Amino acid sequence: MKRLINIYTMSFLLGMGLVSSCKKEYGNLNGATIEGYSHDATKDQLNGLVIGAVGGMRNSEGTYLDAVGVIGREIYRFSGADPRFATDLLGQDNLTLNNTAFYLANPWGSRYRAVKNCNVIIDAVANTTLIPDNQKKAYTGFAKTLKAHELLMNLNLTYSNGIRVDVDDPKNLGPVLNFDQSITAIANLLDEGKADLTGAEVVFSLGDGFDGFTDADGLIKFNRALAARVDVYRQQWSTALTDLGLSFYDLTGDFTTGVYQVFSAGAGDQLNSAFFPQNNTGEVRLAHPSFTTDMEANDDRAAKATLRTSPASYGGLSGDKDAWVYTSSTAPIPVVRNEELILIYAEANIQSDNLAEGVKALNVIRTGHNLPVYSGAVTKDALITEMLKQRRFSLFFEGHRWVDMRRYDKLNTLPIDRPNDDVWSDMPIPQAEGL
Repeated sequence: MKRLINIYTMSFLLGMGLVSSCKKEYGNLNGATIEGYSHDATKDQLNGLVIGAVGGMRNSEGTYLDAVGVIGREIYRFSGADPRFATDLLGQDNLTLNNTAFYLANPWGSRYRAVKNCNVIIDAVANTTLIPDNQKKAYTGFAKTLKAHELLMNLNLTYSNGIRVDVDDPKNLGPVLNFDQSITAIANLLDEGKADLTGAEVVFSLGDGFDGFTDADGLIKFNRALAARVDVYRQQWSTALTDLGLSFYDLTGDFTTGVYQVFSAGAGDQLNSAFFPQNNTGEVRLAHPSFTTDMEANDDRAAKATLRTSPASYGGLSGDKDAWVYTSSTAPIPVVRNEELILIYAEANIQSDNLAEGVKALNVIRTGHNLPVYSGAVTKDALITEMLKQRRFSLFFEGHRWVDMRRYDKLNTLPIDRPNDDVWSDMPIPQAEGL
């Protein structure tokens, strides 16, 4: 347990190191300690904590997307520095996933550092008399929303092995919960966040990634968008439709509207680690060959996989198209956006036997990507297949494919590219948990 306690006790200081990179002046936060926020934290101090939490969401994001993208057969990741992208993650021969490997430990630890930052915000707000109650609620509602997202990302990795949800006290960590317990706790945390944000006054800045969602109403819409995602993971279809109605879901709206992780080349800031230049060598991300071969003619989402000047090969795998979703080192990564919400609307309606409404939503996606309207069978099974297909192409390399195929028990339909490769259903609990 000692190693994990150290992760949590250091996470606050690591998170605060992000604050100085956000070009805001909030005093000497680089020398901050948790004790400095335990009594009568000021508004500027709390605002600095919020910036640190938002910045911390980005850590190891490229590694997370690589891991779930490779296992989900969305991409190949070739690395001259580390073969495990093409060995462990694909289950080559007798290899299995390692509970100390970077592809698990790095994103896992980064998410829990962000969770710790959120917990510090919640504790600091509870112990200050310098902030009015309606402003306190904005801080706690936002922190609970962000915390729920970060916990969900870790649960996506370990799935049936579960996660720790109660990590408020690093010296007395709560138990590892199973999947159902974990995702229920995440849903409850989102509900608490929404309740706190209702009627609250937001006095903190969130940066460009939250454009359009910076007041309490906007943050509630963000919160409910995440809740709708959790709802479909829990197969709570009617609740998903209710939460979509409270989110920024818009059937006729811009697909890209949403909340994003943003990056910059500014001093001390981060670049998008999910970006590689086209035709890169040594470190390469390729679209899985099936991405374009399974795509209908004229689908404009083919632009997410661009033809290389020469194919890339590694370990018996090869491809000739770069994954081209994040097209610069400062390209944003979506946390949740309207195109996903439209697809959630389609899914929830299909699963609720509102098939015509499901087709209507799927046709918004199809025609929005230069395809004709759906002409297949109007049955639940056929429409679920179509919905998963559209999610595959619309949400390519955004972290969804592996989760989608797993929750529909279709991992066995993903391609096996080498004899004896495996498709994993979950990752192990990291060794640092001390279990």
